[in-house]
Amino acid sequence: MLTKVALVLGAAAVADAIQAPARTIGLPTMAPGAARTRLHKDIKMPCPIPAEGQAAAADLLNNGRLFRYNFKTAEESPVSQCEKAVADYTGHKYCVALNSCGSALMLMLKATGVKPGDKVISNAFTFGAVPSAIEHAGGKPVYVESTDAYVMDVDDLRAKLKANPDVKHVLVSHMRGKVADMNLIADICKEHGASLTEDCAHSLGVYLRGVHTGHAGRACAISSQSYKMINSGEGGFLLTDDDEIAAAAAVMAGAYENSLDKHITAPPSKAFADLPKQLPNYSLRMSALSAAIVRPQMDTLDERIAVYNARYEALKARLEETCGSAMTIPGITEGVSPVHDSIQFNLADWISEDQRDAFISECHAHGLPVELFGAKSNGRNFINWGFAPATEALPATSKMLARACDVRLPLQWEDADFDEMASVIEESLAAVLSG
Repeated sequence: MLTKVALVLGAAAVADAIQAPARTIGLPTMAPGAARTRLHKDIKMPCPIPAEGQAAAADLLNNGRLFRYNFKTAEESPVSQCEKAVADYTGHKYCVALNSCGSALMLMLKATGVKPGDKVISNAFTFGAVPSAIEHAGGKPVYVESTDAYVMDVDDLRAKLKANPDVKHVLVSHMRGKVADMNLIADICKEHGASLTEDCAHSLGVYLRGVHTGHAGRACAISSQSYKMINSGEGGFLLTDDDEIAAAAAVMAGAYENSLDKHITAPPSKAFADLPKQLPNYSLRMSALSAAIVRPQMDTLDERIAVYNARYEALKARLEETCGSAMTIPGITEGVSPVHDSIQFNLADWISEDQRDAFISECHAHGLPVELFGAKSNGRNFINWGFAPATEALPATSKMLARACDVRLPLQWEDADFDEMASVIEESLAAVLSG
């Protein structure tokens, strides 16, 4: 699928590169004024809504029933049907559909017992929506270092739990679908009496040892924001096997009066008891329109994952061969079945900051917006979370962020577009490193 770039280093150049040491072997030689590859497609091109979803949305627009409870039965409700489809896919008993994944994270924390002022341990590397949800729930984040593979550092998790014996909540984020050894993390949390929850916004379709992500903890949240595996513009789902968590989440999301009868993936009525009188209604429900758009996308999820992963593996193999001396592509945790809708790589330590910035500028200039996780404007860089700042240094995460690059792999692109993507990366590295 991906055509290998011709290797043009001569014998003398190879000898020099070996002494250098082998830093540019595999990269194309960039002669002054040589023609460069340029991409013209939108890297943020979302997946279109299936025809079935478009038809269902049109029906709702015609009849005006956009409110999730404006249906006689749960079986007629697009939201309840969507919740069932999501829960069936992930293997959870209960599902509550919400207006965003951020809402799902916040409700998950509150439903699992986070009280104002409680410390919540989470990844130092994640999207700003995660610490925002902690802040929204009234918690105070304590950040754990992330590894070069973008997952939570279990040694630092142990250290933070030991240093903060009052911490009773751990929220693990599977950023960009990278999953840590969750069985080990669950054991560590159990040892310290901490409640474990999971941010699965990026890990829909990702399995660990045959089990869908989100089962190591007491509950999890997934996303249907446009850049995720299911697309409703904005949206999220809280998933759990716990009756009490599911009941509390449904009530706080906005189930009131007799509307609880219009849920399919909800616990028995006894789980709700007096919760509608005891818990606030935050009105965070997913609309019927969003649910109607999402539900048919669940049917094509595995098919789309197969396409993403095949393209990723081909691109990864080419970049490791041509650029392997200048970057590393992080591996995955043993036992993980991944979903690769994007590719990440860490630039080598010997590449200077000026060269790093020049490489990213070269990529942008040639139509490929490579993002640096550690950029001063990046919402995944913890230095930008002034609303929930780190209270101590995070040197390992800072070092990783300074070299970690992120590129989307749009499903709507053609295979040949990924040949060009590889060429832009290779040529941009060569242009900078040969300068």
